[in-house]
Amino acid sequence: MTRLGARLAALGLALSLAALPATSAQAQVLREPAEGKRIVRLGAIQAIDSMNPFLAVRVVSTSVHRWMYAYLTTPDSKTLAPSPDLAESWETSADKLTWTFKIRDTKWSDGAPVTAHDAAWTLNKIMTDDGAKTANGPAVENFASVTASDDRTLVITTRKPQASMLELPIPIMPRHVWEKVGDIAGFEAEQYPAVGNGPYIAVEHKKNAYVKLKANPGYWRGAPKIDELHVIFYENPEAANVGLKKGDIDWIGRLAGPHFEALAGDPDIVQWNTQGRRASYLQLNPGAATADGEEIGDGHPALKDPKVRQAIHHAIDKQALVEQVQNGLAVPADGSIVPPMYKDFFWQAEGDVRVAFDPARANEILDDAGYRKGADGIRTMPDGNRKLEMRFSIHTEDPVEDKLAQFLTGWLKDIGIGLTTRKLDSNKFTEETGSTALYDIAISGWSVNPDPEEVFATHLCSRRPTAAGEGGGTESFYCDEEYERLYQAQLVELDRAKRAELIRRMQQKLYTDAPVIALYYPNNLEGYRSDRITSITPIPEDKGILYGGSGYWPVYSLQAVATPAGPAAGGSSAGAVIGIVAGAVVVLGAGGYLLARRRRAAADDRE
Repeated sequence: MTRLGARLAALGLALSLAALPATSAQAQVLREPAEGKRIVRLGAIQAIDSMNPFLAVRVVSTSVHRWMYAYLTTPDSKTLAPSPDLAESWETSADKLTWTFKIRDTKWSDGAPVTAHDAAWTLNKIMTDDGAKTANGPAVENFASVTASDDRTLVITTRKPQASMLELPIPIMPRHVWEKVGDIAGFEAEQYPAVGNGPYIAVEHKKNAYVKLKANPGYWRGAPKIDELHVIFYENPEAANVGLKKGDIDWIGRLAGPHFEALAGDPDIVQWNTQGRRASYLQLNPGAATADGEEIGDGHPALKDPKVRQAIHHAIDKQALVEQVQNGLAVPADGSIVPPMYKDFFWQAEGDVRVAFDPARANEILDDAGYRKGADGIRTMPDGNRKLEMRFSIHTEDPVEDKLAQFLTGWLKDIGIGLTTRKLDSNKFTEETGSTALYDIAISGWSVNPDPEEVFATHLCSRRPTAAGEGGGTESFYCDEEYERLYQAQLVELDRAKRAELIRRMQQKLYTDAPVIALYYPNNLEGYRSDRITSITPIPEDKGILYGGSGYWPVYSLQAVATPAGPAAGGSSAGAVIGIVAGAVVVLGAGGYLLARRRRAAADDRE
């Protein structure tokens, strides 16, 4: 499809969607009286997986939790270096094994004091409860003990020095609320108003519809300058674009290239295009097992062979994907999973290490490894018992992923691998690619923090789920002794240059073993209404990210106009285009295909 054709297809879908009503829950929040209030409505192209921070991994979820709860530290708005948050100061022992944090004198939103005992309880819970490890387990694996010596003093001792100590991705939870929860793994935290200590308080959540947050008047920096922040969940980006243009929402982030370009020409919409912090990639099932080594799933056995994974890598034209799938608004990934914006840790393959688009080389690798082509052009295993016919798992209702699948299907056919696309709703996709391992190849991605330790932790042996399916958080079911050694070495290396070199070696290991194949680094593409939002500060402040950035600074800095008298901001309810309409089918005249309307989530939906 030409670029013009892609734009016409997107326009056709948007016009078709404009006639569809909002769900009752979404229509309610879009219509409710707002006269005189300063409300910002953010459109998100995915729904929250859990309001429980111990379990949540999607970017929308972790973003909302950053707005609701304080962390020990937060990225500085200018430099992204660790700066005070709940911990107003800290010091470390000479041997770097003991860290002492002075906890800020502040209160939870229910009036109870925030103390070091809350932080100690949170960290100990993750250390001792398999369910609580789900989101951030590796961050505390090196901890020997966590104690509160008094209400203001938190002491963490580690078995070895830990370079990432000042960038723990863990929100501190109110002990007096959460210690009453019996089963963390089964708790969805649907009790409102939620007790927090961040700039906003969650006051309402309708599953797959919206989250409503109100400014926290007791926040230690001072209350935000807006009254409410509503996160409206859209089922597809075309519908969200229509909502932005109509004024139903004020802001969209994390757009793909075609959807970003569709916003051009509206004088009231600011298009925000900056360097991104994400990597989009394929995850290949390398032979999945539990944390105890018990084999699980039904991945194709050929993918256990690194040569097959490397051949697949050679078959992919990443520049073509950037141009044809992302409309040129991305950077081809000739390296691994840290995007170029993090210059200290970014690694790019060069020379003989670089895997170039080379179908002839891919075929040669497979030929030499004994995978022979049959009369139909599809290869078989060396023993001849099974064809190299594989599944490609993507999310339902995503034209960008559909287009990606078309390219991959053609390229892999050229090297003798059959590929069948499977469309899964977001819950099924997460389950099959991160727990049950019922996949061969899947689309995925990650938002990388200023300290990239967490994204590398997703490839540790310990991140695989238990036999009972708890914990985990694996991104690839990868488990490699050399990779583990490098991970542990970088974790204790406090010299930044030496640590960066270890991290680059980890990236090269992932690159050559190919349990994941980085495709491109998407630009950070957003849009907001300048007639509603009068000021917003990105992070970092110099050409940084708005929605989805590290920390809470953009949403804390928001300023907006007050809602005038008359209908609530957000336009007429008939124009609220939210795509959860069971059984509806949209015909795209320009694109020439049918799109079944189901729940979906963005492909690159993890942090």
